[in-house]
Amino acid sequence: MRFALWPSLHRPWAETAQSVVHAEESGWDGVYVADHFMPNAEGPADGAMYECWTAMAGLAALTSRVRIGALVTGNTYRHPAVLAKEAVTVDHISGGRTVLGLGAGWQENEHAAYGLAYGSFAERFDKLEEACQIILGMLRGAGRTTLAGRHYTLTDAPADPKPVGPLPLLIGGTGERRTLRIVARFADEWNLWGTPDVVAQKSSVLAERCAEVDRDPATITRCAQAPITLTDDPAVKEKLAGRGVVGSVAELQEVVAAYAEAGLDELIFPMFLAGRDAAEQQDTADRFLVEVATPFRSG
Repeated sequence: MRFALWPSLHRPWAETAQSVVHAEESGWDGVYVADHFMPNAEGPADGAMYECWTAMAGLAALTSRVRIGALVTGNTYRHPAVLAKEAVTVDHISGGRTVLGLGAGWQENEHAAYGLAYGSFAERFDKLEEACQIILGMLRGAGRTTLAGRHYTLTDAPADPKPVGPLPLLIGGTGERRTLRIVARFADEWNLWGTPDVVAQKSSVLAERCAEVDRDPATITRCAQAPITLTDDPAVKEKLAGRGVVGSVAELQEVVAAYAEAGLDELIFPMFLAGRDAAEQQDTADRFLVEVATPFRSG
């Protein structure tokens, strides 16, 4: 199993950059960042928030080994052809380590604050389907990309250069009616929030969606995250019960084993939920990788 770190772009850039460099030096397999323009809160929220893809370019230039991914890009924030060009650029900067994470978009107040069209549930997922066709056409098509869709139109759009790495398309979400059908049709990788039982249940639905399009579900790499608290304190365990993954080293190893049994390929550690300040978050992440994850590491 791979293990990836998820720092917050809400923190000062120097702190985020240091965390990612440390993640590479200490042995993490990947780093993901979220795609938001403001903190997730009711109404327009104050506080710094760096933009995802320009931040990924900076992190790619600071590292040489870890995968760098978006968790996940809001499709409603950028035209998919522009996103494809951005992703290829970051892929070249990284030397082929980029993961293009994509989702339908969900934070409605963020759309309102920045004047971005939100649309209905059906519209957002119809756009996501068309976006996947455009992105895969530009990344992997032999020639130019043309699409006359309901939401996007491309006419002989060139896509040069091509990626230097695999540049997988990762789709995030768990919706059984639309999202998992899109995953089955288009995704190289799939991401979800959830404990092992959620991963197992949603994976069984994904298998059904793959059968509908005659695809082997084993060809889709799976990654997941949940709030992870490493503690021996019974009071903390009781307080956080039911709010993610909580326990001692031995207890968390049982959870990681359950993730592996559910078919997970990569577990993502949300660093920003692991402590009150940067030092505590870093210490907890280091302990998790060394004390919990080591027996399950790939390669």
